[in-house]
Amino acid sequence: MQRILIVEDEVKVANAVRMGLEENGFEVEVAYDGRMGKSLATSGDYDLVILDLNLPHHNGYEICELIRRRNNKVAVIMLTAFGGMDDKMQAFELGADDYLVKPFDFRELLARIRVFLKRAGAEVPTHRNDKISIGDLEIDRERKEAWRAGKKIPLTAKEYQLLELLALHKGKVISKMTIAEKVWNIDFDTGTNVIEVYINFLRKKIDKDFDVKLLHTKTGMGYFLSDEP
Repeated sequence: MQRILIVEDEVKVANAVRMGLEENGFEVEVAYDGRMGKSLATSGDYDLVILDLNLPHHNGYEICELIRRRNNKVAVIMLTAFGGMDDKMQAFELGADDYLVKPFDFRELLARIRVFLKRAGAEVPTHRNDKISIGDLEIDRERKEAWRAGKKIPLTAKEYQLLELLALHKGKVISKMTIAEKVWNIDFDTGTNVIEVYINFLRKKIDKDFDVKLLHTKTGMGYFLSDEP
């Protein structure tokens, strides 16, 4: 699964792009300001970076230049409201591979991402995977429904979102911070146990009546789905 970093301070835009990319089979992380973006871009192993220009703390030009100093292979797409020729020329001179002006059509962004990843030799998902199976657990992403051993599991909207997130990253530990960001679209609050509550709801629904448990806890780190012991 190709990893994409989005550095964008407009939360609605960032989350919309993230959701669209995840639905098309990509693994996505989001940084909502330049400081976090700089840290992730220079420490993480990403196949592509989507970068806004007008960011708090560090602007997109700075981050792009820093990425190019450290990694000349990762593709960088600028996604910004600045559409002037000088802005574009500066971005390209600093190493950006592409430049897309807001407002934009997500389909165009997705097409450009696929072009760059294919050019780099990556196996790029060409369509959304609407069915996920983990052992005898089946998830239909189109219908937003789940079954285990052929029996439909009644899920609330948040329970389904949590299950889908874990299923999309089968076997990978997902932190509480990531769950809070991607399911509730909020920063993680250590003073609340809402995530543990929903994990327990989900565990009762998908594991209670079965010998093989699928929902696991990695103490101090997060949660994951797996049919392996």
